[in-house]
Amino acid sequence: MASHRLATAAGLALLLSGLAACAPGLPATVVPGTHVTVGWSEELTSLNASAAPTPGNIDVAAATRGGFGRTIDGAFVPDESFGKVSIVSDDPFTVRYDLAEPVWSDGIPLDAADLALAWAAVAGRLGDDESTPPADAETDSQALTTLDEFGRAIEITFPEPAIDWQSAVTAPVPAHVVGRLAFGIDDAMEAKQAVIRAVQEEDASALAEIADVWATGFEVTEKSEIGGDLLLSSGPFRVEQVEREAEGQTVTLVPNPSYRGAATPQVARVDLVPSGGDPVAAVGDLLDVAQVAPTAENRATIRDLERREFGVQTTHDGHVWTVLLDPAGVFADPAARTAFLRTVPARAMLENGGGEWSSAYTATTSVTTAPDSAAHQIVSEDSGFAAVLGSPSSEPEVEREAAGVAAGSRVCVLYDRGSAFAAGAFAALRDAVAEAGWNAVDCGSDDVDAAIGQRGWDAAIARVPIAQTPAELAEQWGSGSEGSLTTHADADRDALIAQLARTVDVFDARELLAQIEATIVRAAVARPLAVDPRLTLVDPGVAGVSAPDGAVAPLLGGAAQWSVVP
Repeated sequence: MASHRLATAAGLALLLSGLAACAPGLPATVVPGTHVTVGWSEELTSLNASAAPTPGNIDVAAATRGGFGRTIDGAFVPDESFGKVSIVSDDPFTVRYDLAEPVWSDGIPLDAADLALAWAAVAGRLGDDESTPPADAETDSQALTTLDEFGRAIEITFPEPAIDWQSAVTAPVPAHVVGRLAFGIDDAMEAKQAVIRAVQEEDASALAEIADVWATGFEVTEKSEIGGDLLLSSGPFRVEQVEREAEGQTVTLVPNPSYRGAATPQVARVDLVPSGGDPVAAVGDLLDVAQVAPTAENRATIRDLERREFGVQTTHDGHVWTVLLDPAGVFADPAARTAFLRTVPARAMLENGGGEWSSAYTATTSVTTAPDSAAHQIVSEDSGFAAVLGSPSSEPEVEREAAGVAAGSRVCVLYDRGSAFAAGAFAALRDAVAEAGWNAVDCGSDDVDAAIGQRGWDAAIARVPIAQTPAELAEQWGSGSEGSLTTHADADRDALIAQLARTVDVFDARELLAQIEATIVRAAVARPLAVDPRLTLVDPGVAGVSAPDGAVAPLLGGAAQWSVVP
């Protein structure tokens, strides 16, 4: 297996930190000297992923920050070794965030100050800085009703029930560090108290100082000289070093000596290094773990790795390939849209687009849920997809004519010319719909995202993100949304999305998702095809790597489970 990262020219060391001599020893699970090298295509730009939620920052935070739980396969999984979240009142809707006994890697306990700081940021209390979330009518009326310093807990009263109540508050950065940077207070407990006072008293001047630190104080740049206290961790690993060299950024993670959570690290060091031009070829030599998209070019090499007992895990990247229709022009009538979508050859598009990798694409009948999620089966069964769009038409020409669409009607189909999947899927679509009398015209683009927003197309083969929140659903499918995928307006759908945002029961939420999906099905504006695959390649010398589905923290969330095979 790979034991060292690729040697490069001497780079600029951005961040360095070490444990004090009196620091606690490493968790007993850590095997000294073990080392895993990971090919990483992201970049660490801030140690405050809440202020800068880039994919790289979120991925590192998954390994270096504890939390009340994580969303896995579409469901919230609590971590009571960090703390417990509970509803203490239904009216008014009040939630208690109660820490267990986690500590930062410098030995300072997490407490109510850390939670109050995080709440102030997400509730829009940190002023008008552009890097902090803006307050709106809903979040601005949240109230910090209880701050229990002895019990290490806070209680938040929401203006109405909130679907994200379990994850609305966490602790992304240490309050005692923020207090030191904002107010020049070196004593950790006094710094925490200063943060608490600023939040409770709504001191505008003090909150502005905190806001500046929150937004920029944890940034990682080429000119950064960040002390060890900014590298503090509450998760299983901590950032030890960040280097920038000619090939890119390297991030080194080491076990957090103070972490005693549900799963403690086993590997003594994890290096996140640039993936390079051919990460597949580097696995087993320079890399132990890498994530790649399946392509025709890497098929043979990956098959060879499988035959040599390398791990090859297939997950999805949080996107679903979908045929979208613009409800205008030739598709102004719902009957025309339905007739067209019933001729869409989903299986042929998947096979032609995926080629030798077609088996890696998991077919789906939902645009709002992923096939792995607990909600998917309910949504697929109750949305009406099978009856309305799922069965191929036995008389497609008759359906087209009944919808008032003349034979040979032009359908401008937008797709990404640079995507082998999209190009192959378009070819299969063009041939199939021609038999029903539709004329699918090649309107491929080199910038499909921009082209979708500009309209001018009738149909699009698009890679659509699977919404994770009601706000994202509203952005994609809501009436009047600037980011609407199809511009189709539906007051019932808007009302259902708003109701979902206020739903706290997971089973009720699934039923509402099914109803939301049903409005999209009835409108006949989208035909989901398959989720987009991601491959995780693992050297035989590394065990315990289990990549999650989705776009959020696709690699490092389970790093504490990794081990080196003796």
